[in-house]
Amino acid sequence: MTHRPHTSPYLKSSPRIAVAVVTMGNRPDEVDALLRSVAKQDIAPARIVIVGNGCRLPEFAERLSLPGEVTTVDVEENLGCPGGRNVALARLRDFGDVDAVVELDDDGLLVDADVLRRVQELFAGDERLGIVGFRIADESGETQQRHVPRVGTSDPMRGGHVTGFLGAGHAFRTAMLAETGDWPAEFFFAHEETDLAWRAADRGWRILYAPELLLQHPKTSPARHAIYYRVNARNRVWLVRRRLPLLLIPVHLGVWTALTLLRIRSASGLRAWFGGFVEGLREPAGERRPMRWRTVWHLTRLGRPPVI
Repeated sequence: MTHRPHTSPYLKSSPRIAVAVVTMGNRPDEVDALLRSVAKQDIAPARIVIVGNGCRLPEFAERLSLPGEVTTVDVEENLGCPGGRNVALARLRDFGDVDAVVELDDDGLLVDADVLRRVQELFAGDERLGIVGFRIADESGETQQRHVPRVGTSDPMRGGHVTGFLGAGHAFRTAMLAETGDWPAEFFFAHEETDLAWRAADRGWRILYAPELLLQHPKTSPARHAIYYRVNARNRVWLVRRRLPLLLIPVHLGVWTALTLLRIRSASGLRAWFGGFVEGLREPAGERRPMRWRTVWHLTRLGRPPVI
């Protein structure tokens, strides 16, 4: 897409955008490419924060000529994806001068040069918009069905208000985070997006899936992680213990247990999943703040009742 400088006075009163990236230091070429795609945006982010999750980071700003204020933060241990993102959010909160944060996976790529401007305009146009979800597609343009935030087979190009978002590419309004709180760091990975989305919906914030905002991302399977089945099950139990009304907890867990029995074909995977399920029941789930029944109905009307 052609680089198009945008100098309209409209932007003077638009939300100030930051970009946050978390990396474990094992994808240096991908991080360089991602940051170059940020540098090519037709508006510069007010700040860029890069977190080294259990690693030391090089000086990206000097090497890549990045725009805006660039801050790198080295964390001694790997805090997981949500924990690392919380480090970035905390640093941005300390600065206190941004209104929205775009969080991007370290192996993603912004293909178009107007993504940050479009995010800015979406937030400027709706004061109750809390989360903007990007479309995730691989190098061939294909979007995996699990990356479409709707139940069943759905057109990845159909945007609109939804009940969840994709962790690989999204944007938050900082005012929303001030109400909902940050990522559930104890989840490490798996279902942290749903936990945050449900909190946002319960506070009356809207979640928009905007397929015109493209993040190119390699095709992957979540099961590539050795601990996937255990953590997936544990976090599923923690999620419903934290966020659902008591009457819906057994319904949700029953539905997902049945789906798991249909989907997982390996005996070792099932053993790990049920081990995580038991862990989720036994271990503390964190603060219980169940959503209101009004929120249950709202999510249901949007096409995804919180038992699916």
